[in-house]
Amino acid sequence: MGRVLTVEAAAAGLRLDRWLVSHVPDLSRARLQALIDEGHVRVGGAVTKPAHRLRGGEVVEIEIPPPPAQELEPEPIALTIVYEDEHVLVVDKPAGMVVHPGAGISRGTLAAGALAHAPEIAAVGGQRRPGIVHRLDKGTSGLLVLAKTVPAYHVLVAQLGAREVTREYVAIVHGRMASAEGRVDAPIGRDPHYRQRMAIRPLGEGRRAVTRFTVLERFADFTFVRCRLETGRTHQIRVHLASLGHPLAGDAVYGRGRPGLPVDLDGVALHAARLVFMHPATHERREFSAPLPPRITRFLSHLRDNG
Repeated sequence: MGRVLTVEAAAAGLRLDRWLVSHVPDLSRARLQALIDEGHVRVGGAVTKPAHRLRGGEVVEIEIPPPPAQELEPEPIALTIVYEDEHVLVVDKPAGMVVHPGAGISRGTLAAGALAHAPEIAAVGGQRRPGIVHRLDKGTSGLLVLAKTVPAYHVLVAQLGAREVTREYVAIVHGRMASAEGRVDAPIGRDPHYRQRMAIRPLGEGRRAVTRFTVLERFADFTFVRCRLETGRTHQIRVHLASLGHPLAGDAVYGRGRPGLPVDLDGVALHAARLVFMHPATHERREFSAPLPPRITRFLSHLRDNG
C-alpha cells in the first residue's frame, strides 16, 4: 500500500516527520519515523531522514508495508544442530539468516525453522520469537541456544542477566591492532542521528557494555581477534571495535568508507565460536564450539597468502 502527497508551500521549513503526522493521521509519529528510517518514505524520489526540512512543492511517496502476521508460521528450514535434548536446542546459525521476524522480514527466520523442528517451543518466550534466549545479527554466524520449555527459558534468561553465560566470538577487523589485548567499557544506545544504528553514548544515555578482545593474528591491513562479551547489547562488538578505529570487515554500517574486501564474506567477519552455560535442568556446565565457516576461512587463507 502506498500514498503520494504534495508538500504545500506554507509547510516550507517544517521537519518531514512532523509534517507527516498531520497529513497521515492514521499512523503514529513513531510508526512514521520508523517508515522513514527503513527507507519507505521518499521526498522528491530520494530516501531521507525524519529531520529533513521541507522546501514546499516536493512530492512525498510513502510505502506502507503490510503488518507482519501476529503468529509465527513454522517453516521446514534446515538447521545445523550442535546439541539437543528435551530442554535446550543449540544451533550454529549461518550468516544471512535472521533470528526472528521483524523490520519487514517475515520468512526464512531461524525462529520459524526451530518451530518446525520442535513445535513445543511455540509456548516458550515471545509469540514471534519462540524459544529465543539471545540473538545474533543477520550477518553474524555461530552459536545460539534456544529454550524448549518455559522453565528452561527463564533459567537461561536469568543466567544471561547475571552474566553467567560465556559468549566468545572471533572476528576480522580492518587495520593492525597495536594492543595485544584490551577491554572496552563504553555505554551503547541508539544513535540519535541514525535510528537504525547503535552508538557509544554518554553515561545515562546508553546501557553499560563491556567487551574484551585478544589479538590472534595480524596481517598487513587486517587483524584476527577473539572477543568475549561481558554484556550483550545490540551490535556491541561491532560498535566497540569500530570505536577503536578497527571496524569489522564487511560491516557496511559501522565501517563506512573502508576499502572493498578481496573475498565475499556474505555478512560481517564475526562468528560466535564458543558458548558456555549451565544446563537449566541438570545444572551441569555445558560448553559448545562451532568451527569457522568457509566464508571466514577463505578470507583468512587469502590474508595469510598475501600478508
